[in-house]
Formats: sequence, C-alpha cells, structure tokens
Amino acid sequence: MNATRATRTTQAAKAPKERASSAASSSGKTPKTKIFILDTNVLMHDPTSLYRFEEHDVFVPIMTLEELDNNKKGMSEVARNARQASRTLDEIVSGLEDGITKGIDLTTPSHKLATGRLFLQTEAISSVLPSSMPTAKADNQILAVVMHLGEKFPKRHVILVTKDINMRIKARALGLEAQDYFNDKVLEDTDLLYTGTRELPANFWDTHSKGLESWKKESRTYYRVQGPLCRNFAINEFVWQDGAQPLQAWVRSATGNTAELETLIDYSHQKNAVWGITARNREQNFALNLLMNPEIDFVTLLGTAGTGKTLLTLASALTQTLEDKRFSEIIFTRVTVPVGEDIGFLPGTEEEKMTPWMGALEDNLDVLNKPLDSSGASGTSTSSDWGRAATNDLIRSRIKVKSLNFMRGRTFLNKFLIIDEAQNLTPKQMKTLITRAGPGTKVVCLGNIAQIDTPYLTEGSSGLTYVVDRFKGWDHSGHVTLQRGERSRLADHAGEVL
Repeated sequence: MNATRATRTTQAAKAPKERASSAASSSGKTPKTKIFILDTNVLMHDPTSLYRFEEHDVFVPIMTLEELDNNKKGMSEVARNARQASRTLDEIVSGLEDGITKGIDLTTPSHKLATGRLFLQTEAISSVLPSSMPTAKADNQILAVVMHLGEKFPKRHVILVTKDINMRIKARALGLEAQDYFNDKVLEDTDLLYTGTRELPANFWDTHSKGLESWKKESRTYYRVQGPLCRNFAINEFVWQDGAQPLQAWVRSATGNTAELETLIDYSHQKNAVWGITARNREQNFALNLLMNPEIDFVTLLGTAGTGKTLLTLASALTQTLEDKRFSEIIFTRVTVPVGEDIGFLPGTEEEKMTPWMGALEDNLDVLNKPLDSSGASGTSTSSDWGRAATNDLIRSRIKVKSLNFMRGRTFLNKFLIIDEAQNLTPKQMKTLITRAGPGTKVVCLGNIAQIDTPYLTEGSSGLTYVVDRFKGWDHSGHVTLQRGERSRLADHAGEVL
C-alpha cells in the first residue's frame, strides 16, 4: 500500500504502491514521500513505531526525546516502553560516520519494509505559533516543529502523529495535518471481527451436495462437503442452520472447496448439563462445546454483560477439575481497573487484595453451588446446608485467585486459566499471559470490547481483539461471540435502551 495503517489517510489507504508508481512514471515525476512527526505518546505506546511507516520519513523533535527521558523511570508499562524507545533510537544513531543531519536510513535486515529515513531535530526552531499559545508547553513546541517543517518543505505532506486527541484538535485548528497512530489496531471496524459462527444459506445442501459423504463416529455425525462456501470456512468455526432439519456443527478441516463438518454435543438438554448448567441459546451451546473439548487449548468468549461468559466457563472448569480430573486447579485472574475512583491500598495477602475485584467469581460460584430446586434445574446435588458449605470449601480450595502483576516468569502445568475482563489487556500483556501455559493447560479469555476502561486502548487495539484475530483458524483454538443476554429481562432491556 502507499502507506501502512499507521500512515493511512482517507485517500492514501485506497491507493496501492503499484498504482502510485505507474502514475508517477506516466507523468515523469517521482512521487513525494511524506514526513511524519512523532509525538512522545506514540513511541511510549509502541517503541517499534519508528519502523512502521514504510517508505515515508520519520522526524523526532527534541521535545519528544526530552519527554521520553522524563518518563523512563518506574516499573509501569509506559516507563518500560519509554526505555525501549530510547534504546531503539540509540541503536539507530550509534556508529554513524556521516552524522544525522541528512537523515538515517531505517532499512535493516529485521525491518526491510521501512525504507524511509529518520530525522532528529538538530537546530533550534523559532516559535511560529500564535502569541496566545505558551511556548514553554511541550505539546506546543512539537506543534511549532510541525509548522516549521511545513514551511520548509511546502511540496511534501508534513503530518503529526499523536495519540493525544486534544493535540490533534489543536493541530487542525492551526491548519496542520494530524493523525492517530493506527498501526496497533487489528481492525479498523470491529464489526468485521471474527464471530466464530456462521449461518448456512437455505440452499447450502443443494449447492454443496456434489461428492457429499457422511459417517458416524462415537455418537457424532460427520459430513464431508464440497462447494464454494467451503473456501470461507475457518477451522473450528461453528456453522448452523434452522428449519425442518436444524443443524449445529463445527468445521474440523477445510482445504480448498472441501470441508469436514462434525455435529455438536447438545448441552441444552439436562442429561448433558455441565455442573448443573445447560445452554440457553445457540451461542452458549457453541461455547460449551469449546470449553469441554480436551483438544481445544485456547478459547475466547466475547459478549455483553449477562450473556453467561463467566458462568459457563466456571461450570466447565469445575466439571473438568473436580469430576474429570483433567486439570489440577483453576486459576482466575483479571485486570484491576476500577470503574470509579480507586479505593486505595488494600491489606492482606495477594488473594485477599484481589477479593474486591472478584465479585463476578463470587456471584457465579453462588449460582453453581446452589442446591437443586424442585425441578432439578440448577446447582449441585447437595441439599443440606452442611453439605453445601463442605462443597463450597472444596470448590474454593481448587480455585486460586492471582494478580496479573506476578505472572511474568511463571509456568502453569495442567491448569484451567481464566482471564476475565481481557478487553483491558494490551496485546503485549496478552502475549505474556498466554505464553505462561505449560503442558495440559487450557486458557480461556473473557471480555466485552465495548467496555474498555484502560486509557489508550480502543476496541480495535485491545489485546482481546488481537488474539481473536490471530488465533482464528488454529486447530486447537476456538472463538464464540455470545449474542443474547440471559441474566434477566431488566438487564436485557437496560442493555438495549441505555
């Protein structure tokens, strides 16, 4: 493309390199590359952003380096990124014989796509800003650099790249081009995010009946179909069809125009209940098939509040840990981001400090440990208060609540790891957690990308969106977006109208 996602404008994103080069050769002119001025928050957000602009030039103001220096101390993610950005800049500029005034070639064996040059501010720039804007402010000094470069290179696009919304507004008020940093976004439109489910068209069997094969194996029915739609199937994607002969299956293999479908276990019947819980809708049945399958190592569940993500996951975790003995214990963790004001430091051990954040865990355990009612609809078979208390103690002894802060360096063997509120994790944090999994461990990520509380993260750049997109089609992973809320009619109505 003429620019990466990080350098995308409305028109530039639509024009490929080949079209630009052919147009330039026909007119006899060389296409002008752009100059991107990086704000500090871009480097602190992605230390490798210097290499994300392909053929375009990158300019780093002195004030950006000053702010990197001011933010490098500490153990936070921002401080670590600031130090990494400084090390990257040091590697680029060290060992140069010709100096840096003419720019530094960014092409390296590990970054072959970066064919532009890096420029550092090597001269003082007199203020060209309006008198009402204080020049001592760092943001305004960077804006002055943008204005200076715009005057110095009138025939080139000079664009400020910043994660700061207010700075982009000020830049545009001054008539300057400004953009957000897009390279960290997995998708521009989260409506296009993989849902893990697909409704088959009404004429599917008519158009895919050529060479149709079917057979049974261990109470499952398998179909081998051929047709054009098979090219769009992903491994472990769920397909369904309503009608006189409804079908719920998932794709076990797909090669070219041929795909193999396997029917599902129906967890909506009480005979297949998981720790007393049955699926109340189609997507919940899909989710339980992923959660209970020993061949699936990584599961992601997206959905709004009340769709049953945590309840289904805990029910399957308890069944496989306490009944099937497949896992030795359950580890539950989540990002500790408050909705309102922070309540301050908390006393006690790691698990005691995490207790206020585990309201969802406690609520769902109360449901799962509830005695059977007259209809036998939910809960365990415990009927007495004493038996219920004993069961509750047994359950809690097998569930460990851990903080994300102490995950680095650990290895989990035969554990059922549940990461709740995963939409508040960055892609780097998500990688850190998932790579903790040892042999026999299953990792389940739960979240709602419409409820992100972490600054600088959006629906498109969330770590949860990242793993859903990257794990799509892997043989040992699966994803389902839960659609329907099952909490209460009040919660469902509030989700629609508020």
